[in-house]
Amino acid sequence: MTSAKELLARLEDPTDFGTFGRFVETPVDEMPAAMREAYDVTTRMRGLVPGPHKIWLANPALSMTIVPTGAYFQTKSSLSKAEIEIVTNVINGRWGAAYSNFEHEKIGVIFGELDASQVESLITGRPTAFDDPRQQVVYELSSALAAARVVPKSLFRRAQELLGDPGIVDVTVLMGWFTAVCLTLMAYDVPSGAVGLEQ
Repeated sequence: MTSAKELLARLEDPTDFGTFGRFVETPVDEMPAAMREAYDVTTRMRGLVPGPHKIWLANPALSMTIVPTGAYFQTKSSLSKAEIEIVTNVINGRWGAAYSNFEHEKIGVIFGELDASQVESLITGRPTAFDDPRQQVVYELSSALAAARVVPKSLFRRAQELLGDPGIVDVTVLMGWFTAVCLTLMAYDVPSGAVGLEQ
């Protein structure tokens, strides 16, 4: 009869794990030229190589096109940090990626200055409300889109009045951007609190 320890040893396959979830990072000094260039561009634009960017380095050409989008939302978006975190956590709740939920639950409170109960509601999909009219319409618009619902004319008009077309475009593209973040992290089974290589 096989012991529990033997069964566990057979179930655990060290090749299932890398340095960042299932992903095996390449140390900076071992990166091929194109990967190193993407790493340097990411570091220059973002200040570090965060979460999914570690994985996107595996495809340097794609990484070089994605990095400016993330940097845009950090520095030039028409949305406030609170509004960005509302959208981000609606998408986190939609996809349930452990790493991004763990990170943005904290980021939403610390940098987005949202109430912890609001962030919790965003992630769990429970209803919440915001006193700021812009934050409220960002929440309603992103929630409707994440749930694959039609955006009613009245909601669209409120969003257009409060955010303008640039803000609506920011919300929708941010939703797509963060969907890519979540799906990448899920594909590589990146757990909450993952750190990866220090580089």
